[in-house]
Amino acid sequence: MANIENQKFIALDIFGKNYLSWVLDVKLHLSAKKLRHTIDEDNAGSNEERATALIFLRHYIDDGMKYEYLTVKNPFELWQNLNDRFEHLKAVVLPKALNDWSQLRFQDFKTVSEYNSTLFKIIS
Repeated sequence: MANIENQKFIALDIFGKNYLSWVLDVKLHLSAKKLRHTIDEDNAGSNEERATALIFLRHYIDDGMKYEYLTVKNPFELWQNLNDRFEHLKAVVLPKALNDWSQLRFQDFKTVSEYNSTLFKIIS
């Protein structure tokens, strides 16, 4: 139960269902902790910064993936591996979002808030 309270956002699902929102959350949190540079290509962080970023990344991925990437010691390498694994989801999500957008009609909703909720879901 304490683990749930410590999490700031949802961990990356093993199937990548929440990959796009997870990437945003991770980038924001690493930026706030001044560790964003550890997942960039130049990876100029100190050993302590890289270790902290790696711990953070491993904390927010599914347990099954933790074992899969157990030998990865560099946060940039882990970031790239996850990116290679799930980046194709953008190609899947965009056409669906465009289709949902084209089918969206105000008259299909009972309230404005339901319409706005669906609209923001498509946008995100």
